[in-house]
Amino acid sequence: MSRFVRCCLKPVSAVFTLGGVTGAYADTVASQQAAIINPQSKNSSHSETNKSPQSPSVTTKNVEKIRVIGHPFNTLHASNDMGRMPQDVMHTPQTIDVVPHELIEQQNAKSLDEALRSVPGITASVGEGAGGMNGDQFLIRGFPAQNDIYEDGLRDFGVYTRDSFDYDSVNVIKGPSSEVFGNGTTGGAINAITKVPTLINHINADFSGGSGQYYRGTIDVNHRIDDHTAFRIEGMGNSNNVVGRHDIYSHRWGLAPSISLGLGTDTTVVFQLMHLSNDAVPDYGLPVARPPGSAVGRPVSAFGIPRSNWYGKDQDHDRTSDTMETMRLMHRFNSHLKLHNDLRFGEFSRSFEASKAVCDANCNDNVLTDPGSVMVARTTNGQGVHRNIGGGPIPYKQWSWSVQDVISLQADFKTGFLTHQLIVGADMEYVHDHRHQYTFTKPVSAANLLNPDPNIGDVGRVRATEAPNNLTYFSGVGRKPNSSGYGFDTGIFLYDQIWFTKWLSIKGGFRWDRWQTAYNATGGTATLPDIKTKSMKNEPNPDLHIPNTTDVINPSASLIITPNRWQTFYFTYSSSTTPTGMYVTNGSIPIRPSSGGAYNTRPERARLYEVGSKMSLLHDRLGATISLFRLEKSNALTTDPLSSQVISTGDQQRNQGLELSLGGMILPGWNITATYALYDPKTTGSTTASNIGKMIQYVPHNQATVWTAYEAFPGRPWNFTIGGGLTWRQGVWLDTANTERVPANVEFDMMFAHRINRHWTLTLNGYNLSNRLNYNSLFPNYVTPAPGRSFLGRISMNY
Repeated sequence: MSRFVRCCLKPVSAVFTLGGVTGAYADTVASQQAAIINPQSKNSSHSETNKSPQSPSVTTKNVEKIRVIGHPFNTLHASNDMGRMPQDVMHTPQTIDVVPHELIEQQNAKSLDEALRSVPGITASVGEGAGGMNGDQFLIRGFPAQNDIYEDGLRDFGVYTRDSFDYDSVNVIKGPSSEVFGNGTTGGAINAITKVPTLINHINADFSGGSGQYYRGTIDVNHRIDDHTAFRIEGMGNSNNVVGRHDIYSHRWGLAPSISLGLGTDTTVVFQLMHLSNDAVPDYGLPVARPPGSAVGRPVSAFGIPRSNWYGKDQDHDRTSDTMETMRLMHRFNSHLKLHNDLRFGEFSRSFEASKAVCDANCNDNVLTDPGSVMVARTTNGQGVHRNIGGGPIPYKQWSWSVQDVISLQADFKTGFLTHQLIVGADMEYVHDHRHQYTFTKPVSAANLLNPDPNIGDVGRVRATEAPNNLTYFSGVGRKPNSSGYGFDTGIFLYDQIWFTKWLSIKGGFRWDRWQTAYNATGGTATLPDIKTKSMKNEPNPDLHIPNTTDVINPSASLIITPNRWQTFYFTYSSSTTPTGMYVTNGSIPIRPSSGGAYNTRPERARLYEVGSKMSLLHDRLGATISLFRLEKSNALTTDPLSSQVISTGDQQRNQGLELSLGGMILPGWNITATYALYDPKTTGSTTASNIGKMIQYVPHNQATVWTAYEAFPGRPWNFTIGGGLTWRQGVWLDTANTERVPANVEFDMMFAHRINRHWTLTLNGYNLSNRLNYNSLFPNYVTPAPGRSFLGRISMNY
């Protein structure tokens, strides 16, 4: 059945069979439809849809029957797909935005970044650190989440651009979540839920082509081997340029085979392998300029510089290879006790060289005058843009590996009149990273602001051990050609949800972590000040070894009220801790305080206070949420835009606001998902007095999205589905001092689909139809323009 037909059906309340797919991942198969309610409902009479998570095991003779109500765009009954989060979205006392598979399909989202466009509070950042990061670098509610990207609840630690070819859905869990995920998660966590084998055979394939020399093909084959075993494989090939940007391209391919064992039994095991390779050109975008007399800097495109200008060099590249081997086990002892064990090995390699475009004096003083105009009267031969000011980003090659194992036990029991759902477990993760730097023995020429030329010739790129004095000098580190590091996290978590009545419960618990890290910089020389002459001199520098051990406890507590089966009200307090050195694969050099001195080993800490309501309306056709939150963060980190060094500002930051969402079916065939966020982000304390009261960088005051689709004449030869949407983000500041700003993002998208027959579908997607100059990735001193107007056609086959 076509997905476009399926997503527009009227809500049903008939019992149907999931083809024998049950066990640990039955909820994944019906992730957008199965109602998974708390164990208290086992003894309640709210509704026969309120089934316990411990439903009977299913075999081919005794199939599990799930009552399906609602609609895929109403994601309140979506599973979190983790043993550590057994409740569905509606009964989890925290804001969770779900991007369902149907929305990914309709919008033809081809990467994690594209899938998250409909989620408010998500901002993409170019990232930096010693050597540059690029890849997927997100902020949630204004706080970095570069180490908070997960697949199926396990950390996806690499720094690369993630493709969505094996995604079933994406969950964004807002607010500190150290209780569930461990260290980090100040703004929240992004958890991609992958496709797993089922007992229903199918073959799906599609091919897309369009603007920007875009070509993409995917295939998804699921085969039932026997009554309890199935195999699935997904594949993808993708090649594209970027509309509106010169010299930028991406060529990637991916493969994701998996096998499920024990489907329909009390013990289910899923083995998965995912490999993704990418050969791309990193895009550090357009520099920000501040003309004489101007108090606010803006992207040079605001002064008439073409959005297509790319200030990189022809040697720039970003070649990544990421492989993850995963085993997920679920064993059901009985109706009261369930065990989950998730194990992952990961290998990641990268060869990276990029150019960071920063305006020099010619750019600021001589070229730019009034917005909308370009004046070159005083600069006829000036270059204007440095490609590698401050020496960064540093070219490097990187090799990393990781292993993580999370074991959790879920127990549902009673003590007197109280009903409990207890989760207890352990999480162990080890990440190791090694890299060596490269440098240039010849000057890297600046780029012409108006007509940049990437063909700059030989710059004498060599391994840094051959010319260590040409490396960038970092305070206290010197010039080091080799670096390595590791992070080892041991965590123990326990939390219990206790029902006093059918409608009133509390949830509380904690997670204890010991985080051990080390950063090593070896070889090379240091440039040190001579006390007598006050000049800089080169001399041998001892290898640098900076270990750190941090013990933290993060508690959480929630009050949950469920007056009936379609309403949930909650109040939540939660916390998170981000120890220094935890971003091992990002390669950040040791964190220095803004005032200089010894390296800072104090962790960032965050606290969340949130009150909200979730309602599933119109017989579960429509889901609505509202939440008010206050998020506080201490010892905030930032990055020096010139040296790329991570700095501990010691600032206190606060973001508070309102978030609304609505999703589901308004009328038969008419579907909608809409979100709105109102934020009040402020720096509440700082060693720089002038920064107090300023807005937090990258966080808009207002942000909204809407997507709607209507299917006309279903089942007729002249059927069609038409849809479209708007993504809007108010202008944001790029620095903590609020001296650089980008304008609002406004993007109109559309889609049109026609189902030829039950197996074949044609789709046309249009993006940024107004061709507005938007900015996707943000960072102090430079921003990356979003693609211009583009169209993508797709033909899909489903058997």
